[in-house]
Amino acid sequence: MTAHAEQGFFRKYVFSTDHKVIGKQYLITGIIMGFVAGLLAYGFRMQLAFPSQDIPLIGKLVGQKYNAFVTMHGMIMFFWFAMPVLLAGVGNLLIPLMLGTDDMVFPKLNMLSYWIFLLSTIILIASFFVPGGAFAGGWTLYPPLSTDGYNAQSLGFVKNFFTGGSLLILATALEFVSMLLGGINFITTTINRRTKGMKFMDMPIVIWFINIASADFMFSVGPLIAGAVLLLLDRIAGTGFYDPARGGDPVLFQHLFWFFGHPEVYVVLLPSIGMVAEIIPVFSRKPLFAYKIIVYSALISGFIALIVWAHHQFVAGIDPRMAAAFSITTIIISIPLSVIIFAFIATLYGGSIQFTTAMLWALGMLSTFLVGGVTGIYLGSSAIDIYAHDTYFVVAHFHYTMAPIAIFGAIAGFYFWFPKFTGRFMNETIGKIHFWITMISFNALFFPLFFLGIGGYHRRIYDFSSFPSLMKEPFLSIQKYATIFAIIFILAQFLLIFNIVYSYFKGKKATKNPWLANTLEWQAESPPPHGNFAAELEVFHGPYEYSLPDRQDDYLPQSTK
Repeated sequence: MTAHAEQGFFRKYVFSTDHKVIGKQYLITGIIMGFVAGLLAYGFRMQLAFPSQDIPLIGKLVGQKYNAFVTMHGMIMFFWFAMPVLLAGVGNLLIPLMLGTDDMVFPKLNMLSYWIFLLSTIILIASFFVPGGAFAGGWTLYPPLSTDGYNAQSLGFVKNFFTGGSLLILATALEFVSMLLGGINFITTTINRRTKGMKFMDMPIVIWFINIASADFMFSVGPLIAGAVLLLLDRIAGTGFYDPARGGDPVLFQHLFWFFGHPEVYVVLLPSIGMVAEIIPVFSRKPLFAYKIIVYSALISGFIALIVWAHHQFVAGIDPRMAAAFSITTIIISIPLSVIIFAFIATLYGGSIQFTTAMLWALGMLSTFLVGGVTGIYLGSSAIDIYAHDTYFVVAHFHYTMAPIAIFGAIAGFYFWFPKFTGRFMNETIGKIHFWITMISFNALFFPLFFLGIGGYHRRIYDFSSFPSLMKEPFLSIQKYATIFAIIFILAQFLLIFNIVYSYFKGKKATKNPWLANTLEWQAESPPPHGNFAAELEVFHGPYEYSLPDRQDDYLPQSTK
């Protein structure tokens, strides 16, 4: 501890190998990028509501500039917000503490993982300001929109490299490398650093989910990294891997992208559901129902996630027999997820439910995510998807799937574990105001988009004035109302930042285990004097057990079920 206390500022907080500091670095960077993505969303929502008018802070947003805003919003929210917050940030903060160890197996590799991620973030931001500006080919990077092969012959290798699209592809590849290193650390630590007596089926449920997500990422990311390198070569060196005129195949990139892209949904979904699985039992005052069944269901869903990717390509001309097979796997994957949701409902049933802010966010995450899951069954059918594909129905479904995962679930975990890492509670009143404004504005923003999609609104069109049938009521009103609630939704998130800062300095002091939770991290003081949780865990060098003194309810350890 003395050596730890003598560390300088940069060694302790910047170039740190401490998993808690690295986790916070990921969280802070991810939250900042989330607000960048929110600014981009504000821009294109304003353009849709008030076509070709000057937008405050942004100016006119037409043509490729509009496409660039949509592209970068999607890329940032997926890869620079959801992944660093839910997988890297939460994983770093929780895994060692919940397993009863002092740090990750590879602390220096952990530090390298964050710095590669930060480098990717810097390159991504730089892509906004180089010649050609931010990439405008769509967040899925589909060729030929993403190749610009003609530039490779006219600009030369170096100039092609320093264009917005090339830098974005490079940043994406680096971000994937960063998360790959983190996943290796998570899985290795879980296998080798569990405290004495802790078996796999004793682990907190969120640790299971984080590791399954890490495994999914590791199994699926390789093809896309290779595909991104080939795409970069097409752009900067004039190769033709995705150019049909030179023997290439643009649909190949779709397969490489979605082989990773769909498991990626589960990479961020599973840690979020895992946090909810920790929160619901605590505030229901009941043990988690069917712990082992939930674990097995998560393992099954993690496997099936690897074999459903082509349902994103039903309009790409794939064989109808293949489309039928992927429709079946897409519907099958809803079964293990449904089992998990029903297990949560069974946990809630008959419980003494406490509607704390963390519990509200957890329940809000489940309720909104269910809308995304149900509408996903429709889109999983190739017959329906052919008509709904690339409409606002898909936009609404996608946001009902991803926003609850990335935002609601993350905030639930934030309110729940904030006392552990700061020693103070977050303000419950501010938190509940934040929840209800976010919940109402989110549904008011995205639910009407289902009706726009059914009405024929195609996404990625910045001005619908060329479509007279769509430029009438109620479509125009829906666009304007959706934009108003989008702005409210974005502004509401500043309440979270205010609550964090206010509570950090002025929040009510937390006791050792304020929630009466039964996972291992709550058995240490909050926060520890020197940031070393493991040194304070009495169970660290002894037999592992779930035990808390003076328990006042029937919330029993998982190992007693």
